[in-house]
Amino acid sequence: MLMLRLQQSLLSSLPCTGENHAIVLKLPESDPLFDKKKKLLQSKGYDVEVHIQLKSASHPKWVHSTAESILQISRIMHLDEAELYFREDDSCSPMGYYTQKNELEALNSMLSHVNSSLLDDTSSHKDVLQDLREAIIQLIFDFGNKNITEYTVINSQNCDRENFLIQWGEKSGVKNRLRIAYIEGFGRGAIAVTDLKVGDIALEIPVSAVISEDAMKKSDMFPALEKVDGISTETMLLLWSMKERYNSSSTFKNYFDTLPQEFNTGLSFGIGAIVALDGTLLLEELIQAKEHLRTQYDELFPALCEDHPDIFPPELYTWEQFLWACELWYSNSMKIQSADGALKTCLIPIAGFLNHSLYPHITQYGKVDSATNTLKFRMSRPCHAGEQCYLSYGNFSSSHLITFYGFMPQMENPYDVIQLDIDGSQDVCSDEIDASSGTTHMVRGTWFSDNHSIFHYGLPAPLLNHLRRAREHFLDAVSPLQEKLKIEIEILEDLCSTFSGMMENLGEVDSESRENMEWDVKLAAEYKNLQRRIISSILSSCYAGRKLVEDELCKLMAKDDGSPS
Repeated sequence: MLMLRLQQSLLSSLPCTGENHAIVLKLPESDPLFDKKKKLLQSKGYDVEVHIQLKSASHPKWVHSTAESILQISRIMHLDEAELYFREDDSCSPMGYYTQKNELEALNSMLSHVNSSLLDDTSSHKDVLQDLREAIIQLIFDFGNKNITEYTVINSQNCDRENFLIQWGEKSGVKNRLRIAYIEGFGRGAIAVTDLKVGDIALEIPVSAVISEDAMKKSDMFPALEKVDGISTETMLLLWSMKERYNSSSTFKNYFDTLPQEFNTGLSFGIGAIVALDGTLLLEELIQAKEHLRTQYDELFPALCEDHPDIFPPELYTWEQFLWACELWYSNSMKIQSADGALKTCLIPIAGFLNHSLYPHITQYGKVDSATNTLKFRMSRPCHAGEQCYLSYGNFSSSHLITFYGFMPQMENPYDVIQLDIDGSQDVCSDEIDASSGTTHMVRGTWFSDNHSIFHYGLPAPLLNHLRRAREHFLDAVSPLQEKLKIEIEILEDLCSTFSGMMENLGEVDSESRENMEWDVKLAAEYKNLQRRIISSILSSCYAGRKLVEDELCKLMAKDDGSPS
């Protein structure tokens, strides 16, 4: 639920000296998806360790083809579980890649290690590496031009509090190339003051300006909190912030002054929004989340207020204040890896204004630079002056983003999946990349797929293969194609039945104008319509697929009968 982008390096560089003039791409065995990625790499003709030999002199065609080859490997090495599940054999997607963020991570990983090779290399290969570097930067630039997002700055909104925070940051050693503005559809956001190139640092924040457990442990409440059985550091921080926001002499007063009175996340949904979510899985998720937080609150209060009324004033520790603090930490905190490797949950002043995007400018952050003792938000793609600068909060579904952040992405979200209650424990097939023990089967909008032909239908191959294997006892290796097509029709009919039921559970489309809706009801209605779109696309694909199979079956039967097709 917390923002975290600590990207493990997947490429490594060998020194370009002597006869060893190569960039090495190696899939780490520690990768939890190692086996699946290994099979996928092998299916493309690669191993888990690939040596890209450098030439003493480059040619434009060699540079281009080498960059494309490295990119194909790097894409696979950076795939997450959902991207692996929905991948397709002949192409990544209709766009030519897996997801926007995967593409940026792959390209920036390539760039990082070519840069490392340039620093290490003392031979004549510097020119070749420089050409390769320029080719990668051009790929990033071209990719950016294909994915331009539009927005409108609301200049009439007052940003005095935000500007005071920027000034406080500058006094605290923050280096900043962003300004804060109100943006239509986003609330507040960060705008680039100057053109930012790939590798530029948009924001650099000293650890001393970060709100972490260190500040909490210096407070008067820490001795009382550390005696509470089972309390986590994160919960201590949450309780500390409930009081610190009202501390007029707080080191972080300027930060707390910029925080809203209401965060408007899914955790604050009213009865109207809850009712509007009827029939969706998000409804159950919200109810469970609220029940968990309420239980946590009741375990702490009023006991702490009664035992330590001077430290925990009852008026500051109401349920409403507790929920506000939960929303603060869920929506604004980041996991930070300190110089000693320890992970800490922190609030990062100014960085919290960076909005989430499925196509972010910043993909890797959260690791303290040991040389400067600062957090650096480095650009993964260019951002022009006056353009909103985005980062990635993580690979989250819209339901997660609504619950803990209070918004839905404006672009199509590849992580909006519907998990299916299908036992995947028997999905063991060593010859298949997609099948593995314990697969969680899922679907998403079939508009993401580029393959709607027979036996594919825009649906994920692991799901279809699982359903086919479940019917294998009806077939054998020499079963005629007609029998296989009949099984295919059964599968599509079963899927139609399942998703028709899901569509019925969502009820009728609300005819009320969105303009008249409260913020939470509007957001709930948007999410429900998204679910309808996903299910509708699956049903359409199943119907179209069944028609394809039936037509093919008719042709085969007519051929067997000797009739003209």
